[in-house]
Amino acid sequence: MSKPVLINDWHPVAASAALAPGTVLAEKLMDHELAIWRSADGTVSIWEDRCPHRGSRFSIGRIENDGVTCAYHGWRFAADGQCVHLPAQPDFKPSANMKARVYHAKERYGLVWACIGDPASGQTPDLLPFPEYDDANLRKVLCGPYDVGCSGPRIVENFLDMAHFGFVHTGILGDADHTAMRDYKVSEFDDGAGGKGVLATQCFAWQPQTNSLSHGGSDVEYTYRVVRPLTAILTKLPEKQADFREAISLHIQPVTEESSRAWIILAMTNFVQSDDELRDFQDRIFLQDKPILENQVPRRLPLTRDAEIHMGWDRMSVAYRRYLAERGMDYGVIHQSMTA
Repeated sequence: MSKPVLINDWHPVAASAALAPGTVLAEKLMDHELAIWRSADGTVSIWEDRCPHRGSRFSIGRIENDGVTCAYHGWRFAADGQCVHLPAQPDFKPSANMKARVYHAKERYGLVWACIGDPASGQTPDLLPFPEYDDANLRKVLCGPYDVGCSGPRIVENFLDMAHFGFVHTGILGDADHTAMRDYKVSEFDDGAGGKGVLATQCFAWQPQTNSLSHGGSDVEYTYRVVRPLTAILTKLPEKQADFREAISLHIQPVTEESSRAWIILAMTNFVQSDDELRDFQDRIFLQDKPILENQVPRRLPLTRDAEIHMGWDRMSVAYRRYLAERGMDYGVIHQSMTA
């Protein structure tokens, strides 16, 4: 299947803090098995998790001399993926084709990012912008990852949906007596810094507990922006917490078309609670969403207008689906009509 929109984009695959020097992790991205490793000097590399000799996974090998040694026959590969030593034939000089497949790797926002295609040829040559992360007045906390049995676009669409607050997040983000949706605006946006997509503004909700510091209900103003097919960022301004600011970014690692790993980054003015307390609150919210996401049928997101019923308050979801279709998204989605 051709999926250039995602292949040429950047995706989170690990937490930077989980990858100590000299370690190698096994991960999966769009059905591709990855070996993610960090050398002694701190450099992160991402390879196909497969030795070209007999297919043994590099992730069960070991890091030596800023390279990877295969666990099966001891073949040693340098940081650029080139095989440099064969213990069974030590005088042999490995040819250029005796090489591991190397992918693009970057670190940003506390995460390791992979591109398994060519970022320069795609629509998103660099990592997505998250300006709130660079704001020194905001505290940053990485949450997750959360493994979910559905496609990435289903998770993003749920993140953009406010109408479920009173049913899925009762007593926290929503209340059974405040389920009526207010009108809001949706538009396209381009911030000129690599953020380009769909924006929802003037989104209001009444919440019993808008964040882990709040006490008592409050109206909250949200904004949502979709900056990449599998990334969305929301901001929250609670009416009763004048000095409180919060941005939450959702980043999806598409494991397969119908299974995903979600990473969440908090950027907020809460400098009171511990990281664990902030993560516990976010875990509680996301784990309420998980059973809903895993019980939506189909697991992939339909992009045709007649596949599901849309109401006025779904306009951000409709705009997101249109955004995916216009970009040629073909992974984790369904293009054909489901009513035929």
